[in-house]
Amino acid sequence: MAVERDLSRPLPSADDLLVLLAVGRSGRFTSAADNLGINHTTVSRRIAALERAVGGRVLARGAGGWELTELGRTALDAAESVDAVLRGLVTGHRTGELEGVVRISATDGFSAYVVAPAAARVRERHPGITVEIVATTRRASQQRSGMDVEVVVGQPQVHRAESVRLADYCLGLYASRTYLGTHEQPRTAADLADHGLVYFIDSVLAVDDLDQARTIAPSMHESVTSTNVFVHVEATRAHAGIGLLPCFMADRHDDLVRLLPSDVAVRLSYWLVARPEALRRPEVAAVVESIKAVTMEERDALLGQL
Repeated sequence: MAVERDLSRPLPSADDLLVLLAVGRSGRFTSAADNLGINHTTVSRRIAALERAVGGRVLARGAGGWELTELGRTALDAAESVDAVLRGLVTGHRTGELEGVVRISATDGFSAYVVAPAAARVRERHPGITVEIVATTRRASQQRSGMDVEVVVGQPQVHRAESVRLADYCLGLYASRTYLGTHEQPRTAADLADHGLVYFIDSVLAVDDLDQARTIAPSMHESVTSTNVFVHVEATRAHAGIGLLPCFMADRHDDLVRLLPSDVAVRLSYWLVARPEALRRPEVAAVVESIKAVTMEERDALLGQL
């Protein structure tokens, strides 16, 4: 039996649905406003208009930002359909070509050696996709404001998001050949007390797994510390001390020697985190699949087995 529509209630506006799509992807009105080029008040007004049209709440405030209600998820499906149709009008005859901006947050090394080549591959197939990479080392965000995908170290504790383990990687101790020419090479873990450590700044390190890695050499005093792992590598190459470095980065340099590989090998893991709404976007899905493919190709290098 057909269900009659309440004629006193306006039909949902396509513009309002697209605003919901932007909020659903970011979880925040401010991020949606920035992405759409409108102000926060306009976002709020359009969401209110959409809720009047559909007869209920589409968003509920959660601990990590705005979350979709059951009605909101239904509306989001319609919004994605509208978005797909509009994108089809723009791309015209270019069947199968994807467009859009994909924003990714990942650690420095992973950004450079996995995300960047993965993005380049996607761009070869879909020149209409723009990939923005924010290189940072942090925990997975509960709000994921403005980010479609995050790659973090250690299993994330997140709500209303999907997480997948990408790969394990290894940290090892490295020193430059020049450094070893002027300092006695450590033969045991106890010998490390005579050397300075190049690693993260302890007071600002927010990732538990990386913080715990520091305990492998508690007797070492700090030498050069930084929030950026590329600084760790270059400081170690410049003979500042012994670096606790990702093997897939350090092994690229012939002037670095790995020390005590049997005694010091810290195994950590990379995880990918994204909202389900983001993963349903074809351009995001294409980038994620490319990241997974490059990660698999680099698996041995990540573990320091090359």
